[in-house]
Amino acid sequence: MMTILLVRHGETDWNRENRFQGRADPPLNQTGRAQAVDLSVTLAAEPLAAFYSSPLRRALETAEIVAAAHGQAAVTIDALREVDVGSWEGLTRTEVEERYPEQFARWLDHEQGYEDGESYEQLTGRVIPALFALAETHPGERILVVTHGGPIRAALAHVDDVSHAEARKRGPTIVNGFVIELAVENGNLRRID
Repeated sequence: MMTILLVRHGETDWNRENRFQGRADPPLNQTGRAQAVDLSVTLAAEPLAAFYSSPLRRALETAEIVAAAHGQAAVTIDALREVDVGSWEGLTRTEVEERYPEQFARWLDHEQGYEDGESYEQLTGRVIPALFALAETHPGERILVVTHGGPIRAALAHVDDVSHAEARKRGPTIVNGFVIELAVENGNLRRID
């Protein structure tokens, strides 16, 4: 059995401002760097074979801090990028609600809100194969993957065999620094609680 520690990046100023980041590339802020350092201390004794990350700076910075504590480097994988939120990118929740009230209402109801970005199905279609490919590369090993809320939610939806919307309803809330452990065995992905 191989295991994946799936991590959401540390905080950015945009997180603090409740801005939709999507494919935008803000760096970690001071709190986010401290969260990454705390994670590196927590995982210092963990036998991690490899470190992977979304290429977006906030995820890569988080992964690099943890990987450096293990004397390793982080490798980027494009499929681990955050979901493309289209015209919502860079807007605060208040701005989205003012400009796109119907879309925002759908989003509050756990459905997809934006209409011009990447669908949840497209997101899942790139994230899940990437996780399985990593599992094939690291049989029997334990790895760290730093990504974003959208890809983590896609993984949880896949594990629970529910829609992305249903996974959002069920939770958990994926805060900055969130960590979940997944096992890959016999072609299946499951949570380790």
